Amino acid sequence: MSRFFLMTGAVAAGIAVMLGALGAHALRTKLDENSLNAFNTAVQYQMIHALALLLVGLMIYLFPANSLFKYVAALFVAGILFFSGSLYALAFTQIKIFGPITPIGGLAFITGWLLLAYAFYRVV
Repeated sequence: MSRFFLMTGAVAAGIAVMLGALGAHALRTKLDENSLNAFNTAVQYQMIHALALLLVGLMIYLFPANSLFKYVAALFVAGILFFSGSLYALAFTQIKIFGPITPIGGLAFITGWLLLAYAFYRVV
């Protein structure tokens, strides 16, 4: 299980770098300011949580008996998909239905960070 989350974190970070470069170079002239800001926010949160996934993947490896870390990792993956994914979709399509999905991802991120604090409390 740790291998899956370590690989997912590494791939998500690599994709964030590629998307960040795309936003900085190709999309600067293609998207309006609001859409570009949403896109950049999505990239930033994806990178932060991709790196966090690497940390959590290590914790799963080091503390396999503590299942809380697996839930944290799943919440971070869900957050990337719902938060960043909905912002990417909103930036490219302008379809407003994607807007209400973003807070679901934000809630997954928040819950993941709080659960991570508790998981650290349990192992340290």
